[in-house]
Amino acid sequence: MAETPTVDNKVAVLILQHPQEQDRVLGTANLICATLEHARLTIGLSWRNLGHALGEPAEAKDWGVLYLGSAHAMKEKSTLVALDRKGEPLADQAAARAGLKGIVALDGNWAQAKALWWRNAWLTRLRRFVVVPDGPSLYGDLRREARPDAVSTLEAVALALAALEGDDAVREALLVPFRDLLAKARASGTSSLSRSPRRGGARALRGRKGHKPRW
Repeated sequence: MAETPTVDNKVAVLILQHPQEQDRVLGTANLICATLEHARLTIGLSWRNLGHALGEPAEAKDWGVLYLGSAHAMKEKSTLVALDRKGEPLADQAAARAGLKGIVALDGNWAQAKALWWRNAWLTRLRRFVVVPDGPSLYGDLRREARPDAVSTLEAVALALAALEGDDAVREALLVPFRDLLAKARASGTSSLSRSPRRGGARALRGRKGHKPRW
């Protein structure tokens, strides 16, 4: 496959990945980091604050988090909905997006994502957004999800960035390598339970940046 072109995204992306997700062959976190210029992958279970997870100073007020979902948001027409602390859509959606510098995505299955949410109380200080998919996940039958409306981390990030930056080309650029991954998986009979071969040694839990060669 040709090297994925880099997208100069305006809104940065921080992916917090559960350690048990990092060697899934159908995982999407590395694809995100290989495609987006401003994306960081950090593996672990808990961090002191946003700056600790990001590896550089950052203000919580400038960042949002892709929350685990809300039935109330499904009533909205937008694919990205800002919520209050009770899970209700905010009246002024434009104000909720204004000045946003980055978004945090939790990477893992439903239980793992919930574990990351509850172990990192600082996430509750970020602006809260929920992605409302406009269709089923491209995973199809390759990966079983806890909910019918669940999508991969990559698909969630792609929808969020397209909405925040007003450019659907960002979404399409992310979906290109994802579709290629899924096509190869179907051709080889790979399932969501498959893991990449280990390269020896224990897996580190400390943060790392996704090098350049989901929710």
